This record gives sequence, C-alpha cells and structure tokens, in this order.
Amino acid sequence: MRRLAAFIFLASLLTLAASVPAPALIDDPSGSGTVTIILKDGHRQTFPLADVNRIELSGSVPANLVHYPGPSRARFLGKWEVGEGNGENFTITLNDDGTASRSLGDTKGTWQYVNGEAEIHWNDGNYDCIRKVGAWYKKFWYNADQAFSGHPENVTDARNLTQNPRGVD
Repeated sequence: MRRLAAFIFLASLLTLAASVPAPALIDDPSGSGTVTIILKDGHRQTFPLADVNRIELSGSVPANLVHYPGPSRARFLGKWEVGEGNGENFTITLNDDGTASRSLGDTKGTWQYVNGEAEIHWNDGNYDCIRKVGAWYKKFWYNADQAFSGHPENVTDARNLTQNPRGVD
C-alpha cells in the first residue's frame, strides 16, 4: 500500500511541473543524466532523463524543493575577465538588475541566470555564456544565429575579479 501511495505521489508530481523548467530539477552531480525525487520520509526514486517527457508542478513551488547542483545567481555578479579567443582579454560586468556591459566595443546588454549559468544577450546581436565547467569558469561566445544551442565560436577562461560577490564563496 505504501509503494502504491508513493507511486501515485510520484506520478502526480511528474505530471504537475510545467511551471519549472526540467533542467532545474536535475539533482545529478555525477552527470549521468537523471532526475531524483526525494520524498519527505527519505525515500528516493531516480529516473533517467531519457525516460522523462516533462515535469509539471502546480501552484507555488517551495524554494528548497528544486535543487540545481551549480553556482548560485549571486556568484555571477561583478566584473569578469574573459578571453577574446585570440589571446587577448576583456571584461564583462554583470549587474544585479540584469544589465550587462563589456569593455570590448563598449557594448551593453542584458543577462539572466538560467540553469546554473549566466546567459548574456548583447545589443550587437552576439551572445556570451559564463558557466562552471568542472572546477573552473569558462566563457562561451555564440554568434547571433546560434543563441546558446549551437556550437560556440570560442571557449575561453573566465575569472570573476570581484572579491566575494554578494557574500558568496
């Protein structure tokens, strides 16, 4: 009976989650491509992402319900030194209000925190993404027609020059 109740709960949870993007529900530090549901009694069930069509949650979602094993939004705030891809460096500044600027061409843009990374849309039509790769941060540059889904034009190191942005380590 308990297994049936857990199955019904899990099935309900999986059918109720459209308001939260599925990648945000990934609790998978190993990188094996799974989603894990942890019930209040401590039982857990893991599903391969290949078997999940979508996850829908109804109503408001408690802040601690969804865990993404990546850096917080606050970790991306501040001034970043990044590469151009030709050995030269420039800076990208990410502000708390969602605005961004870069020293290369004195360009402005906007940024948002998406699935544990900073996606930057520049007014000149280009895109940069700062993401954590292993223990390091990298900057990925995309042409306007790729928009984070294609192959990046270049990938360079990224280093936050801001000491302890917003109190994060």
